[in-house]
This record gives sequence, C-alpha cells and structure tokens, in this order.
Amino acid sequence: MRRRVTATFSHGAVLGRRVTGCRSPTLGPVLIAVTLALVIALVALVLALLSLRAAQRRPGVDEELPEDVHGLRQEVAALRAEARDALKHLAVVRYDAFGDMGGHLSWSLALLDDAGHGVLLTSIHGRSEARTYAKNVSAWSSEQQLSPEEQEAITHARPR
Repeated sequence: MRRRVTATFSHGAVLGRRVTGCRSPTLGPVLIAVTLALVIALVALVLALLSLRAAQRRPGVDEELPEDVHGLRQEVAALRAEARDALKHLAVVRYDAFGDMGGHLSWSLALLDDAGHGVLLTSIHGRSEARTYAKNVSAWSSEQQLSPEEQEAITHARPR
C-alpha cells in the first residue's frame, strides 16, 4: 500500500514525495536501545554530580586528616613566619659616581625583608681608591642621608 504525501508552501509551490512505509522491522529495537542508553547515561551523570557536591560540602575534612599532615601544616606556618624576616627583596643600582670615570663601577645594593627593614650597601669607586658604606634601612627609609642612587635601590627592592 503506497500513499502520496503533498505539502503546500506559502508561495504556492507543491512538493510531492512518496512514502512507502512508516515502520522498519529493525528500527524499533535500535531506537529503544539508544533511548535506554541515553537515560542510563543521564542518570549516571546526575549521580556523579550529586556525589561531587556532597564531597565538597563535608565540614569536618580537617578532622579526618592524619596527624602528620597537621604537623606539616604547623611547620609550613612557622617557615612562612620566618620568611617574613628574611632579606629577600634586593636591588642593585650601578652608576658612575664621578663624571670623569666610566664603566659604572660604583654601586648601591639594598637587601630588605617584607617590612622594608634591612641594610643598604654602597661602594663608590674613584681613580685611586674605593670606599664602601653600609646604612641601616627601617620601613623603606633610612635615618642617614641617602643619595639618589641609594634611594633608587630601595625603591626597586620594594615589592609592587
């Protein structure tokens, strides 16, 4: 039994096509299997998301950790406290202290901790001698008069 199907569009054209049958003997079981597989995959996805959320919401996770992990956390906290006092911010500025000398042989070095406390070393090279100075730095400044190069070294050592 064959049916003829026609459709009319708004511009007046007629489309004709033949339909020979609506059912295929193998299409039914395949369609059911695909639908069932999609439903199972969707259920698995929902369960995975729910278990992930439950794992993220556990309030007592720290209590379940082994004792050595708590000890390691305490050691890391102590090391961080010690690192604040370490002279880890440094900058070197090289320059010519005298107009007739070249080569940038003079320099100023700032060695500072996180709070800006530390030391400023300056070495000035002349033709026949070199002099080295050390100045105390507290809170990113010094009580002694600073040259522009020394102030520049402190500025460059300061974290941004």
